[in-house]
Amino acid sequence: MADASVRLAGPQDADAIGEAQADLFRSAYGELLAAEVLEAMTPQAFADGWRTSLTNPPSNEHFLLLASDERAQVVGLAAVVPSTEHGVAELSLFGVRPAAREQGHGSRLLNAVADLLKEGNAVAVEVWIPATDEQLRAFLTAAGLAPDGAWRDREIDADGRTTREVRLSATLGE
Repeated sequence: MADASVRLAGPQDADAIGEAQADLFRSAYGELLAAEVLEAMTPQAFADGWRTSLTNPPSNEHFLLLASDERAQVVGLAAVVPSTEHGVAELSLFGVRPAAREQGHGSRLLNAVADLLKEGNAVAVEVWIPATDEQLRAFLTAAGLAPDGAWRDREIDADGRTTREVRLSATLGE
């Protein structure tokens, strides 16, 4: 049996990523999104998108880390993209599947993200999360990120419904 680990994703991981992301999104957004939007969030739809972007990443500042459990199953995801601000990276996707939480996978993911960002000379990291996701906010603030006062309303369906997101950020130490 393998140890729990974190590694960079490749195109060969697309199907497992799709399964994990569909699980994460249903958990995080299930009560916010319309049924037709949730129905479109299939593992295959996510896998197809990841297969393309992992085959031809937009830049070397874009990467996806996977957390795996002892059975080598993908249980967590952390996608990093450049922010609009120089030297700042954005976690565009971060989460651990509900059944795998409270086992250290999120901490391993965040530590690996911080290590890679520091190697790449990033000075800070930011993440937008649903304002109502108290569990994720508590985890991220315990890890050293803090609300910076920024917020946005993200459109979540074709009818124009929105959900409030807040930004958390942290500077990266030596």
